[in-house]
Amino acid sequence: MTHPIRSVCVYCGSSLGESQVYTAQAQILGRLLAENGMRLVYGGGRIGLMGVVAEAALAAGGEVVGIIPGHLHDWEVGHTGLTELHVVDSMHTRKRMMVEMSDAFVALPGGLGTLDEFFEIVTWRQLKLHDKPVILLNTEDYWHPLLALIDTVVERGFARRASTGLYAVVDDAAAALDLLRSQPASDRPAATGRM
Repeated sequence: MTHPIRSVCVYCGSSLGESQVYTAQAQILGRLLAENGMRLVYGGGRIGLMGVVAEAALAAGGEVVGIIPGHLHDWEVGHTGLTELHVVDSMHTRKRMMVEMSDAFVALPGGLGTLDEFFEIVTWRQLKLHDKPVILLNTEDYWHPLLALIDTVVERGFARRASTGLYAVVDDAAAALDLLRSQPASDRPAATGRM
């Protein structure tokens, strides 16, 4: 039996980036998730886009769960004003908990960590370890080079064209929210024991 998406994991940078549009879209996404009764699950930091999306969701009355490894708690400035903050033992535990607690995933602009999280969650979907929606929020064409790289991987025979169907690409936070509202959550639990 399916149910609406109730919990969304957001991957994003611990920096703000060079454009204020990134900040604006993170704020809009956080607010829209809260207004639509969707819990935000994220990396637990107070700085960068992570802090922006969390603050926006909290300000709109939303539930926000942060998951941060102990060794990053000081570096990424763990957010102590959340609904829940889990300080965990490793990056692996952080990522596993984020998957287990979420019905869907949205990647905002970010750095190498965001790339790592996006590729990992897409790969796990390809391997049928989960069947949860994955959305790439392509603010100001930030992810254009990544999408071009994936096209090259397909064209050169290292992935099937169907692989590009493992994720959706949207231009703004409102479109991401529309997609989240239109898709039911998967009723199959993530096979995190095998991840």
